[in-house]
Amino acid sequence: MTRYPKAGKGGRWTELALKAVTAAWHGDTLADGDGLNGEARATADGRVAVSFRYGYKWFGSGKKHYCGTWPDISLAAIRAERDRARALVKSGVSPTDAKRAAKIDSQAAVEATIALAARQEAENLSFRAMFEAWVLDGVRRADDNAELRRSFEKDVLPLLGAKPVRAVEEGDVRSVLRAVISRGAYRMASRAYADMVQLFAWAEQRKPWRALMIEGNPMKLVELARLLPHGCDPDAERDRVLSGDELRELRIKLTDMEATYSAAPAGTKYSVDRPLKKETELALWICLGTLCRIGELLMSRWEHVNLTTGEWFVPASNTKTRVDWKVYLSPFALRQFKALHTLTGDTAFCFPARAPAGAAPAQHVCTKSVSKQIGDRQTQFKKRSGPLKHRKHDNSLVLSGGKMGEWTPHDLRRTGATMMQQLGVSLDLIDRCQNHVLAGGRVRRAYLHHDYASEKREAWSKLGDRIELLLENSNVVQLANWRA
Repeated sequence: MTRYPKAGKGGRWTELALKAVTAAWHGDTLADGDGLNGEARATADGRVAVSFRYGYKWFGSGKKHYCGTWPDISLAAIRAERDRARALVKSGVSPTDAKRAAKIDSQAAVEATIALAARQEAENLSFRAMFEAWVLDGVRRADDNAELRRSFEKDVLPLLGAKPVRAVEEGDVRSVLRAVISRGAYRMASRAYADMVQLFAWAEQRKPWRALMIEGNPMKLVELARLLPHGCDPDAERDRVLSGDELRELRIKLTDMEATYSAAPAGTKYSVDRPLKKETELALWICLGTLCRIGELLMSRWEHVNLTTGEWFVPASNTKTRVDWKVYLSPFALRQFKALHTLTGDTAFCFPARAPAGAAPAQHVCTKSVSKQIGDRQTQFKKRSGPLKHRKHDNSLVLSGGKMGEWTPHDLRRTGATMMQQLGVSLDLIDRCQNHVLAGGRVRRAYLHHDYASEKREAWSKLGDRIELLLENSNVVQLANWRA
C-alpha cells in the first residue's frame, strides 16, 4: 500500500517521520511527491530502511532512477539526486544512461590511472630487477649462477641496484669498475666488466629493458683497458709454480706454526698465532699430489673416497668439465686423505661446513674458503685498509720472502703438473690426470675409450714419490724455473 506523511497527500516526509516507520510497513510505498517514492524494508534485526526512486516517462515507458536509501543517505541528498535526474530528463538525457555513462567514465579514469602507474613503474624498473630477470632467464652457469650473484652483490648492485635502468650511464659503470680496480682486484674487474657486457647485451634484445635504454647500451662506451693500470692484463694466465725450496718452506712454516701453538701454555694461546686449520693444510697437499682443483676437493664426500683401494671418484656435478673423474691416489696422497678421515670421517663430507651443536653438517665448506685462508696470510700482496672481520691479516705464508709473488692453492695444481712433465709423463696423460677437456674432435672422443687407468696410476705414483723427496731432501733438484 502507499503511505503518505501526516500532512497528507502532496506533503513531504521528514527525517523524524521516517524514524517512526515500523517493521510492519515492510513492502509499503512512501510517497514524497514530485515523482519520488520510497519502499520500506525491514531487516531481520527489526531495523527499517527506505529505498527511494524517481519515476519518469521515457519514450512512453515508465522508468525508475535510484536516488538513495535512507537512513544511509539523508532525505536532502536523496531529493537533490531526484532533482538532478529530473533536470536530465527535461534536457533529453536518460538519468539511467547518464549514471551508466558516469560509471564507465569513472572506470576509465581508474584504468587510466592504473595504466599510468604501471607505465611509470615500468619506466623506473631498477638495475637490480634487470639483473634478477637475467639471472632467471638469460644466463645459466655450472654453479647455478652462485658466483655471478656473489660478485654482483659485492661490487655492482650496491652502486647500481636501486638505480632505474634508464638512468644508468657509462659513468656509473666506470664507477663500479674503478671501485674494484682500486683494491687491486684486476681479474675481478675484468669478470665484472664481461658479465655486465653480457647482461646489457641480453637486455638490449628484450622487453621491457630495451625500451629503457633510451641513451643506448652504456657498456659500448666503456673500455676496461683505459681504467686499468698501464700494462695490466687481468686476463693473463697465472704461471706461478712453486719451487722445491718453496714447497719445503711451506711445509716447515705449517709445521712450526702448529708446534708453536701446541706448545703454548694454557691461557696464553691467544698471544700465539693460530695455525692454519689441519683440514686446510691437508687440502693443500692433496691438491699438489692429485692435480685436482681446490673446489672439486672441497665438495668431495667420503662415500666417493676408497681408502682401501686408494681411489677417489669425483662426480661430474663437481667437476669443471662436467665429466666423471677418477683419481688413483699415490701413497703420498692417500696418507693425506687418511689423516683427513681421522678429522672428518664421521661426517658425510670430507670438508664439512660448520653445523649447530649436535647436528650433522648439511653442506661442505665454501669452495673459496681455502683460497681465502691462504690469501689472508699473504696480505702484503693485498690492497686492504685493514683486517677483514673474522679473518687473519698477516704474512705468515709468504714464500721466498715475497720475491716470487703471491701463491694460491691453484698454483699447487700447476706445480704438480709441471713436476709430472719433468718426470717424463706425456702431456696428453698430464691433461687426463688434470681432467682437462681433451683435444680432438667429437668423433675422436666418441670412438677412443681407453681409460688410461694404469698409466694415470703410474703418473700419480711418480708424482707422489717426487713430492716425498722434495719435502724431505734439500738436495733434490730445484723447481724454480718450471713453468706450466
